[in-house]
Amino acid sequence: MNSLKVWKNSLARGLLLIFCLAAPAVSAQAAGEAVKIAYVEWSSEIASANVVKAVLQEKMGIRCEIVAMKADEMWQAVAEGEVDAMVGAWLPLTHSAYLKQYKADLVDLGPNLEGARIGLVVPNVSLGRQTAATGLRNTPYIKADSISDLNKYGDKFHYRIIGIDPESGVMQKSRQAMEAYGLDNYELIPGSEVSMTAELAHAIQRQDWIVVTGWLPHWKFARWNLKFLKDPKGIYGGQESIHTMVRPGLKEDRPEVYAFLDDFYWEPQDMGQLMIWIHEDDGKFPYEKALRFLRGNEELVQSWLP
Repeated sequence: MNSLKVWKNSLARGLLLIFCLAAPAVSAQAAGEAVKIAYVEWSSEIASANVVKAVLQEKMGIRCEIVAMKADEMWQAVAEGEVDAMVGAWLPLTHSAYLKQYKADLVDLGPNLEGARIGLVVPNVSLGRQTAATGLRNTPYIKADSISDLNKYGDKFHYRIIGIDPESGVMQKSRQAMEAYGLDNYELIPGSEVSMTAELAHAIQRQDWIVVTGWLPHWKFARWNLKFLKDPKGIYGGQESIHTMVRPGLKEDRPEVYAFLDDFYWEPQDMGQLMIWIHEDDGKFPYEKALRFLRGNEELVQSWLP
């Protein structure tokens, strides 16, 4: 009986020792340095950054911090190793200047989304009813069809193009477009995505003429009927891809993080769904919306995991 008691006590002490030895290792991992992901506060990049954070934390047990920056700061931060990665590099055209400047100091993991686009956008809605009694669509109230039409209708547009962050790629291309198309009388109004979409909503409600900088994927194309102005000079390029860029050394330092980021890829409709959920809640709690996306897309998420 005593021997059995001694054996049980020894077994208990052994199990406790194993637990105590294992506990510091788990704590060290939990207390490890967080992975830092830089992003720009555009709807598309808010969505992608929060999905990446959710996968790292909820699926891989790795702490993650997402850091909002301007586009130029984001590229510089990854190149200088201040952050580990970004998933918002628009190529080959939108961020071409940043790629040229920092290419030697970055690792390009390739596209995480294809089929993106940038350009100048106008509402494509009609005055009053959208369709006539015949069932045919009424003519949109904004007549401009091409960037070259902007001078023709300058008074209607009040010679203003509503933009976003002045250092963003779409703003850089818009300045080039204004020069190429002779839009000397126009002013490119800097701001934020929030201010731009607010002006767009107000103009559509009042059926005023407005032209804004735009990009796909973006929730505003699901919210309103919009169109890109034709760009015969090709200033804004064609279809683009959104790439994942990481700092040199990440593969060696955090191989599991590198493997996940290398496999991270989704379709525009995936991102679009998440953007709509975030927008429907006025941009609040995007991480919770990312968790909702993970729950509803388990097979896709599993394909990203190393």
